[in-house]
Amino acid sequence: MSRGRTLVEHDRKTGARWVVGADEAGRGCLAGPLVAGAVLLDLHRIGPAEVRALGALDDSKKHNEAERERLFGVVVRLAVRVGVASRCVEGLDARGLHVTNLEALGAAARTVARPGALCRIDGFRVPDIGYAQEPVVGGDHLSAAIAAASIVAKVTRDRFMHRAHERHPEWNFAQHKGYGTAAHQDAIRTHGIHALHRRSFRSVAYVGLV
Repeated sequence: MSRGRTLVEHDRKTGARWVVGADEAGRGCLAGPLVAGAVLLDLHRIGPAEVRALGALDDSKKHNEAERERLFGVVVRLAVRVGVASRCVEGLDARGLHVTNLEALGAAARTVARPGALCRIDGFRVPDIGYAQEPVVGGDHLSAAIAAASIVAKVTRDRFMHRAHERHPEWNFAQHKGYGTAAHQDAIRTHGIHALHRRSFRSVAYVGLV
């Protein structure tokens, strides 16, 4: 059985026809936005052909960039709705990571939900969503809807970081996507802190700079 079929079957076991998945990308980064993605799947419209198309679907971290881009096209084609909620660095620093993450996940889910939908959120219960919801720990490796949302969030965020790299190549955002790699920390020490850096985060690369 393909991964995609296993994930679709996990969603079918909820008994819901309309399943929203929501997941985020960039929560642990030193730089760049936090992006939450959401998809609405109509499981009555996911037949054998659609399951085959989703055969490789899995947590976005299980795929390389080219594979995620391919799956992004499949998800956009098969989902009833696709939504994104992006939260900027200034907001993250002002409100805090956890609060901002929950707010973004809820906002993304609401953009795609419809009456009767079950919202499956990766790892968290979000406040005031207005629809039935189920937090699923490790959901991006269990639920087709959440895995699809993780692809949407990751691809959307990576595209943003590529554009940031084109404007500010000194920090090499296209390579590390804002995560705190050794190369990224070296770039901070050499070139300083950019407006895309989260100043509320603690990092040895910030010592003496904030």
